[in-house]
Amino acid sequence: MLEQTVADFSAAATGGRAVSLADLRGKSIVLYFYPKDNTPGCTTEAQQFRDLHAEFSSAGAVVLGVSRDGLKSHENFKAKLSLPFELVADPEETLCQQFGVIKLKNMYGKQVRGIERSTFLIDGKGVLRREWRGVKADGHAQAVLEAVRSL
Repeated sequence: MLEQTVADFSAAATGGRAVSLADLRGKSIVLYFYPKDNTPGCTTEAQQFRDLHAEFSSAGAVVLGVSRDGLKSHENFKAKLSLPFELVADPEETLCQQFGVIKLKNMYGKQVRGIERSTFLIDGKGVLRREWRGVKADGHAQAVLEAVRSL
């Protein structure tokens, strides 16, 4: 089990909000990083977190999706999928760097920098309890929910 305290962060999110770790003390935080709004894998992942959202909430967890897309793209993606949680805009890659999720990936034979699909579970005291890296979108939200319940 990881026992690393996560440095506070603050970032712009949908709904005209800024999200910070300090403001969420006392709740578990599911911070999931995904490559891009409106792509097939990211849509599947967002829908599965959406469908389990009530269960995450009743387990005392806040779900936040993070990508490098801007707020306008996030607002559209959130509305299109009726997401009940906020999406964090990280165009400057501040959170991506903090959590080390930027990787070189092959896309159509070219090396490109992008977000490796990753999720971090932070407990109510701000301690990183679990991380998943290079995950497959389908079924991932259920695995994260089980980890939240085990805290």
